[in-house]
Amino acid sequence: MSSAPCHDARSTPPAARRLVAVLHLDIAGYTRLIALDDMRTLMRMRRIRAEIVTAEATRNGGVLHQSAGDSLLITFDSIAGAVACSLHIQRRVGEAEAGEPEESRIAFRAGIDVGDVIADGSDIHGNGVNVAVRLQTACPVAQVCISRAVHDHLHGQLGVPVQPLGRLALKNIPEPVEAFVLWVDERQRPAVPSGIPAARPESSKPSIATLPFRVLSANAEDRLLVDGLVEEINHSLAGLKELFVISRGSTLRYDPDHADLTTVARDLGVGYILHGSVRRASQGLRIRTELADASDLRIIRSDHYDGEAAGLFELQERIALQVAATIVPHVLEREMRRAMRKPPSSLTAYELVLQAVDALFRITYKPFLRARALLQQAIAIDPDYAPAYSYAAYACIFLVGEGWSVDPEADARAAAELAAQAIERDPHDAVALAISGHVHAFLRHRFDDAVQALDRAIEVGPNCPIAWTMSSATCGYLGQGRLAVERAERGLRLSPLDVRVFWPQAILAQAHYVDGDYPQAVEWARKALGNCPTAIFNLRTLAVSLVAQGAVQEARAIAARLLEIRPDFRLATYAAHCPFRGEHLTRWIERLREAGLPE
Repeated sequence: MSSAPCHDARSTPPAARRLVAVLHLDIAGYTRLIALDDMRTLMRMRRIRAEIVTAEATRNGGVLHQSAGDSLLITFDSIAGAVACSLHIQRRVGEAEAGEPEESRIAFRAGIDVGDVIADGSDIHGNGVNVAVRLQTACPVAQVCISRAVHDHLHGQLGVPVQPLGRLALKNIPEPVEAFVLWVDERQRPAVPSGIPAARPESSKPSIATLPFRVLSANAEDRLLVDGLVEEINHSLAGLKELFVISRGSTLRYDPDHADLTTVARDLGVGYILHGSVRRASQGLRIRTELADASDLRIIRSDHYDGEAAGLFELQERIALQVAATIVPHVLEREMRRAMRKPPSSLTAYELVLQAVDALFRITYKPFLRARALLQQAIAIDPDYAPAYSYAAYACIFLVGEGWSVDPEADARAAAELAAQAIERDPHDAVALAISGHVHAFLRHRFDDAVQALDRAIEVGPNCPIAWTMSSATCGYLGQGRLAVERAERGLRLSPLDVRVFWPQAILAQAHYVDGDYPQAVEWARKALGNCPTAIFNLRTLAVSLVAQGAVQEARAIAARLLEIRPDFRLATYAAHCPFRGEHLTRWIERLREAGLPE
């Protein structure tokens, strides 16, 4: 371990590019801590920085760089020094804060990577810095998250339990980064037998491992094709926030012809296992996948896909997207049913959110009230769990959109605040960004902010259905019909088996209406109606599309159904909050009036 002194980087002149280990520390829930007691929190932070962070950096040969108030950046010539420093800091901060009330304790998340950096006065730049910063956001509180490069350099010498996180899709990082958690505090690590990686944390997502597929042919080229396919599937799954994906490297050791799923589940600590096979057929390739629940090894989803090997990369990408689109709804539905069977007192924040989403999408008032209560409970249990805030904001959208709100302006402000809190806790969550964008568009009519948030959602979650669907809605409000259709179709392709499929179907109906294709608008609105007969927003779309098509009597029947559900619906109240603009708004309201909805 190096004993070089920790010095102030501001005294160092600009240097050439050099290879270093980068440690980024960030205080979890900084805004909440400041809100609780700003002066005392700042005093404790200063003490921790001086007595713990600077002391450990000095002892391990680190250089402190310019940083924000709630984060610290330290570089090391030694990878071992960076890891040792991070572990000591986390242990000492935990000990120092042990006497504080749990809700006001200061705790760091830590990320470490290795890469070239360029010094710029007291600041440094480089991909290693960017990756370390992004890894920190994926780290459980009070633990350390490291990249594959750091892990492999010190493999077997880390001295703490290690859990693979899989390949993470990190914002503005071109390729997924394979990452690992170092469990500094074993009391926070789920109890598993010695030598077995930890299972997912309490409020985390369902975990899945993709095994190497079996090759049912003697063609050596097929093995390369299958390896590429499994890599593409893992990449697609890793880009989805709904799943915790084990890295491809962690599954390569298993022989696809003889792997025992019980052993795999125990070794990797996962809840689900995806495996499959590829064989040559007369028309090309036939690929079969099976998704198993690790708790009982029951096959919960089995699919086959056909394709030509000639278009190899297109085939791999298409099948990977199809696998992701079919697996996620089944896993989430199974997780929700599990949560429903648990005693209410033992539910985690994650399970409470699952139940809340199920209640929310029933689109009736009593389940809606239950959903809001569940989300409030989830926030109380885990104030740092971003999805609870995202779906609480989503609930405000339903509250206004379905006509249940007594104060739409106040509910719009509450939605914006909740969406901002979700993004503060996880800036790279595509669902949080998408919901934030929809809040800005649908409730606040701030379309520049909406487009920015939705574009970011698609950037960080290109396989996230809700990002594409909510972007379609905003395009529709802005009169961009063709783009709205394209984005709604993409969202629907990514979620064809979702039990809440009525929502993307209804948005696609709206997109076709804006694009002037009224028969398609009617067709998709009717499909959505068949899957959810109580959604007011879809009944409005169906009514205006029928009027635009000349089917006024049918439109009036739909309007009558709407008034059965919402007898107090009035055009004047609705028009004040309708998100369409200009002529689209005028025609929309005129057609609702022609359908027979009252002023």
